[in-house]
Amino acid sequence: MSRDIKYIGMDVHKEAIVIAILNSNGKLIMETIVETKASSILQFIHGLRGELHVTWEEGTWAAWLYDLLQPQVQQVLVCNPRRNALSKEGSKSDKVDARKLAELLRTGMLRPVYHGENGLGTLRELARSYQTISKDLIRVMNRLKALYRAWGIPCAGTKVYAPRYREEWLSKISQAGVRLRAELFYQHLDGLQVLRRQVRGDFLAESRKHKATNVLRQIPCIGPIRAALLLALMQTPHRFRSKRQLWTYSGLGVETHDSAQFRFVRGQLQRSKKPQQIRGLNQNHNHEMKEIFKSTATSASHRAAPLCDFYATLIAKGMKPEMARLTLARKVAAITLTLWKKGARFDADQLKAQAA
Repeated sequence: MSRDIKYIGMDVHKEAIVIAILNSNGKLIMETIVETKASSILQFIHGLRGELHVTWEEGTWAAWLYDLLQPQVQQVLVCNPRRNALSKEGSKSDKVDARKLAELLRTGMLRPVYHGENGLGTLRELARSYQTISKDLIRVMNRLKALYRAWGIPCAGTKVYAPRYREEWLSKISQAGVRLRAELFYQHLDGLQVLRRQVRGDFLAESRKHKATNVLRQIPCIGPIRAALLLALMQTPHRFRSKRQLWTYSGLGVETHDSAQFRFVRGQLQRSKKPQQIRGLNQNHNHEMKEIFKSTATSASHRAAPLCDFYATLIAKGMKPEMARLTLARKVAAITLTLWKKGARFDADQLKAQAA
C-alpha cells in the first residue's frame, strides 16, 4: 500500500507564509497563505493528514521555524537558496516559489543546510556575539586610523589605540571638529573592548562545559577561542562523512573542470590523457571556518611544533609557501575531524611519519 506523503513548500516572509502542497505524484492539492506566527502555522500543520515533508529556504526565520516544525512533521529540510537554480527560471511570485520548492523537495533536488544540535544553542549565540563584536571592534580601529591618515598623520602600529598615548595623538589634530570625532571613536572603541572581554569570558566558560573542547585543544595552535568557535560552527563532526566534505564546507576544496574525458580508439573505449583543469578553491563555503583553519596553519608554520615540521617538509620538496600553507590547513582540518569523531589523542609521531 502506497504511503500518503505530502510535500510542502513554504515561501517565508515577515508578514505571511505562502504554502503549496503536492502529493507523491506531483499534483498540486492545496495552496494557502498563513500568518507568520507560531499558533497559525501549527494550526495549519495539525490540520493535515499523512506523512508530511516540509521545506523552505535558509533565511532570517529559518532557525525559529525549524525548531517549531521539526517535532511536528516527518521531515524538515531547510534548503540552500544559492543552490536552487531551478527556482530562478521563468516567472517569479510567492506562490510560484512555494510550488517550485515543493516540487524540488519531491524530486530530491534540494541541498540541505544543517540545523540543530541540541545542547549547543547558548554556545552558538555567544559565538555569534563574540564574532560580531570583534568585527565591529576592527571596523572602529580602521576608522580611527583612516581619520588620522586623512589629515596626513602617520599612525603605524598600535600605540594610536592605547589610552596612555591618546592625548599625544589627539594633540596632533588641529581641527576641533575632527578632534571631537576622534574622541567619539575612542569612546566607541573603549565600550567595544569592555563588551568583548565580557563576552569572551562567557563564551569560554560555556565552551568548557563540552568535552569536545579538550579534544580540539590538543591540536597545536588551536587555543581556547579557536576550539570554542569550531565547536559552535561545526556542532558535530558526524555531519561530515569524510575530510573532503569538511574541506569543501571550509573553502579548502579544490574545484576541477573536465570535459570530453573518453574516446574510442579502434573500437576500444579509452580515457583521455588530457589533465584536469584546476579552477582554484571552492567559492561557496563557510568563511569563519576557512579563517580558523588558515590562521591555524599560518601560526603553526612559524612555530617549533609537529605541524611546523610538516610544513618544512613540504617546502623542502619544492612546494610554494602559499600551497604549503593550504596543504597544512587541509591537514589541520582532517586532524580535527578525525580526533573529534574518535575522541582520540593527538599523535605527533604519526604526523611526522606521514610528513616523511
